[in-house]
Amino acid sequence: MVLRALAAAALLTLSPLAAHAEPARDGRHDFDFEIGDWTTEVRVLANPLSGQPAKWVEYRGRSLVKPLMGGRANLVELDVAGPAGRIEGGSLRLYNPKSGQWSVNYVSLADGLLTAPVFGAFDGKGRGTFVGQDTLNGRTILVRFVITVLSPTEARFEQAFSGDAGQSWETNWLAVDRRIR
Repeated sequence: MVLRALAAAALLTLSPLAAHAEPARDGRHDFDFEIGDWTTEVRVLANPLSGQPAKWVEYRGRSLVKPLMGGRANLVELDVAGPAGRIEGGSLRLYNPKSGQWSVNYVSLADGLLTAPVFGAFDGKGRGTFVGQDTLNGRTILVRFVITVLSPTEARFEQAFSGDAGQSWETNWLAVDRRIR
């Protein structure tokens, strides 16, 4: 319950849009930059929030981003592989025009389950920050996902977990997407 309240407070801090009936800017096209086919390089921390030395695993593959419902939603299909195996999944992103925020929901084909959504918005300068609550090994945690548009042909995705209500964050997912021409 405390983490849920902290996550809600973090969302309001991250995006003042949630406090208004009408958002200060229309963010429904914030993900338009990503529509299309991308090569994807991913580094995943194999043992997040374990207190053990970091063990990173690398994957390469592709992402395909498709618009849905006139651009107010989109679907990402991810398929990457590496020495540790394969990650197949997807991300459903939905825009809420009342709050000016997006919800981002991830599904792994390994278990067929949707993760708890993260919520947030872009700042109008090519950086989106999304925060939510989830569980890791039965433990309630906060999740922060940051998307940075580096250029029209390159974007960076970083996920971090917090097991202490946002006092500290441990990065566990780094991805760079490059547009396929």
